[in-house]
Amino acid sequence: MQYITIKKASEKWNLSERRISMLCRAGRIIGAKKVGKLWMIPDDAPKPLDGRTKEYHAQMQSMNSYIVKPTIPRYTEEGACMNAVRAFEKIYRRSPQNTAFTPYRICPLGAHSDHNLGKITGFAIDKGIHIAYGPKQNGVVEIQSLQFPKRAQWHVNSTPEVKQDDWADHLRGATIALNNRYPLRVGLCAVIDGELPIGGLSSSAAVIITFLNALCALNGIKLTKQELIQTALEAENKYVGVSCGKLDQSCEVYCKKNHLLYMDLKDDSYKLVPQNPNMKPWKIAIFFSGIERSLTGSKFNMRVDELRSAAYTLKAFAGMEYGKFNETNMRDVPREVYAQYKDCLPENWRRRAEHWYTEFERVEKGVEAWRKGDIEVFGKLVFESGRSSIYNWETGSPELIKLYEIMTQTDGIYGGRFSGAGFKGCCMALIDPDFEESILEKVKREYLRAFPNLEGKYSAHICHSADGVKLR
Repeated sequence: MQYITIKKASEKWNLSERRISMLCRAGRIIGAKKVGKLWMIPDDAPKPLDGRTKEYHAQMQSMNSYIVKPTIPRYTEEGACMNAVRAFEKIYRRSPQNTAFTPYRICPLGAHSDHNLGKITGFAIDKGIHIAYGPKQNGVVEIQSLQFPKRAQWHVNSTPEVKQDDWADHLRGATIALNNRYPLRVGLCAVIDGELPIGGLSSSAAVIITFLNALCALNGIKLTKQELIQTALEAENKYVGVSCGKLDQSCEVYCKKNHLLYMDLKDDSYKLVPQNPNMKPWKIAIFFSGIERSLTGSKFNMRVDELRSAAYTLKAFAGMEYGKFNETNMRDVPREVYAQYKDCLPENWRRRAEHWYTEFERVEKGVEAWRKGDIEVFGKLVFESGRSSIYNWETGSPELIKLYEIMTQTDGIYGGRFSGAGFKGCCMALIDPDFEESILEKVKREYLRAFPNLEGKYSAHICHSADGVKLR
């Protein structure tokens, strides 16, 4: 990208140098950055409108007229794509060039293991993130979510290097990660809408992948599935600061309707295991606790560090080679080493390791049950996974633990557990469709009896398995 000085911009826009300096400090010139004591301005940056003019106020009114006022809950059950399209048309007074969609995911087995190279399973579901978008040739990214009140804006070549602590940080990180691989020139204007409440279904990964899909399409970039997953992961790990693995992104990219994703994170190999034709009917139920969660605001990263500390210590006890702490994974440590030295570990580290090893085994048993069409055995393993998450991984808010307990005592639920990090958010369950009505009624009644203050915030939704994202 070419940059010009304030003096050149003054001549180009017929504004005083003092006025341009003030606009730079106020953040009114897209892509302007300070180098030493000098402001450098992108050569193709648009001339900022005079804040005293009717044109400026008309533009701001148009841009802000669809800003969403925070409400609880704020989500779309159906029609999120059309919501995004209509909002785009209202803001920009034209139709979007295109739309894109990324499904959410659930992980029945394999929870809390991907970051240490375990094995995972997953389904994409028929709810997710929709985006309506169009190009901005000046490189500006201008994006709004119908779930949040603040519109975000940055330039593809001068994205803030540190997070801004708002909903769009995931997308800033995605812009940087993509730009490091392929030079970007075209920005976008976009509106995003998501189905279902936020929390536990990997909405952050879904919004990153949706955004990357749109930005790639506008810049003529063709990512492979592996590149898309890695780019999205970097946005969360390096920019947002969440120590997650590839589970979320892989499910949302690789999954196929009525197939179980079975993936080994040691070498990223995966299989799509088809549903056995003799399997009993099933649906996916999502029970939202009414409590939203943030991974970086939770104890998620601490749990990952505790597991890695256990792996590092076990290697030392066994005389194994070990290098950097962040490059150590529990997958490196044989089960026999853990069995021999587990009593030497601090209790919380031992519990994290116990969950990881037993979850690894549950994944392998669960895949075999799925192949045989035994959803009852599969569901029982999912319940066991949920129990281990509570007692060994030590996650779960009181609300989610209560939901889990209710599910274990409800007829027609094959199996269920927390979805996502498990500190807040939601629980997922595989259910018998014949019991759908009674399940929804009982879970709601029992949950709101325990937490009456969450009336109007709790919600339940029936979903189905779906295909992963379609690359542009």
